[in-house]
Amino acid sequence: MDIAAGTAFAGYRIERVLGSGGMGTVYLVQHPRLPRYDALKVLAAERSGGALFRSSFLREGEIAARVRHPNLVAVHDRGEYGGRLWIAMQYVAGVNLAEVIRRGPLSPERIVHVLTEAARGLDELHRAGLLHRDVKPANILIDEQPGRPDRVLVTDFGIASAAEESAVIAAGGFTGTLAYAAPEQLDDEPFDHRVDVYALGCTLFQMLTGSLPFPRDTPGSLIYAHMHEDPPPPSSLNPSLPKGFDRVIAKAMAKEREDRYSNCGELAAAAATALAGAMDEPTAPKSGITPRLHGPGVRRRVKVLAALAISVVAVGAGVAAVRTLSGDSAPGVPVSNRPVTGTIDPAYWSGYAYMAQTFPELLPPTPYGSGYQELTGCIPIIGGDDKSWTTPVAEGQLYCLGNSDPVYSVFVSCNADRSPISPDFGIARAEGDERWSRASGSGHLFWGTGRLRGSNTILDDQSVGVLDVYFDEPSRNFCRLAVYGNTASGAELRAGWWPNAPI
Repeated sequence: MDIAAGTAFAGYRIERVLGSGGMGTVYLVQHPRLPRYDALKVLAAERSGGALFRSSFLREGEIAARVRHPNLVAVHDRGEYGGRLWIAMQYVAGVNLAEVIRRGPLSPERIVHVLTEAARGLDELHRAGLLHRDVKPANILIDEQPGRPDRVLVTDFGIASAAEESAVIAAGGFTGTLAYAAPEQLDDEPFDHRVDVYALGCTLFQMLTGSLPFPRDTPGSLIYAHMHEDPPPPSSLNPSLPKGFDRVIAKAMAKEREDRYSNCGELAAAAATALAGAMDEPTAPKSGITPRLHGPGVRRRVKVLAALAISVVAVGAGVAAVRTLSGDSAPGVPVSNRPVTGTIDPAYWSGYAYMAQTFPELLPPTPYGSGYQELTGCIPIIGGDDKSWTTPVAEGQLYCLGNSDPVYSVFVSCNADRSPISPDFGIARAEGDERWSRASGSGHLFWGTGRLRGSNTILDDQSVGVLDVYFDEPSRNFCRLAVYGNTASGAELRAGWWPNAPI
């Protein structure tokens, strides 16, 4: 039963229904204290009754709320109200992938882009120790931006579960969508993150062909197909596809989980290889699309391995931004994703702590926490020589991922010897500059336009807004900020980021 518009629920004001399904109903709601809208999922009454499910939902909601990634819808809160379980999430204006598929065929380039972005979000969820368990087009949101790559976010963690609890939950009954369920998910046995790899393979099949891999009329026949039948080669339904996609689907949807890709990133890398026309099995790193950045026996050097990695280049500025995925935490330090700002934990930043402590409200408390506008995934920029977190270069550089609304990435550059950095704007097309003054200090702001370059045609040669921020006071004048936006101009980025930037 839907909740009427205008009704107060768990402190939120219900505005309207965004969608509904077997698990419950999602509403657009007004946050009780902040000037923003959230998406509030209220689980169906029958889903809120089981003690095992309720305790798991509330406990795992706490874990999901700590996970922050540009390709995951942020979980803000969860709880129980009037006997109903609910979860509050980031509201994303757009459509889901199921609706995009219903419109008609997608280009292979767009398919690989969407797959790659979704894989990044799912792998981050798995690194946090969670399984999604209901990956499907309806749970992949697409923020379409004319002339730009789609912004892709995986949503609906309402049934996400801790990986180590999969056996308990499996014994309690199937939860998910049958059309995308892995064979082991349908059996009374433990399962792991590769159920999400299988479901993402089903989703890829649907993007490639417009059809489910096993279109069956009854649940029994559908279960039998997942358990015993091979999916048809997608090229048999769409002859224009490169044949390499047939092999990708066959491996992603293998009956035995050991025969599948070891993570979603490997699946996405294989699809990118198929798009390029390669017929041989790809050799993606087992840790995902991007390599580990730290850890025993691993060279501490950033290499871009993703087929669709993005580089943001400020022409003439001499600074290149490489948009990669989050890696591991600093050596010997556990990962934390506390969604708070204002406190920097130096142990996580090691030799770069002085930079993070200069901007405590802007940067997350830990490299993979959540900062201003969900800034996360901060890593050192590594040059020609191996360098570590513990030994920053004379000019330390940190690169952090934005949520693309409107920021792609933020560079923080600081002189380790605290020598001042003079304002010097090198963007190809400058639009304006101004002196700025706030209670926190003063400085100079430049804005203009750079170019976005990628290894895939849909990402190549895109104009992006760029901001450069400099500081007057000795406590910060040894640092500069370079902000790259999901905007066509610096003026748009300035309007969406600068007024409330906590610097």
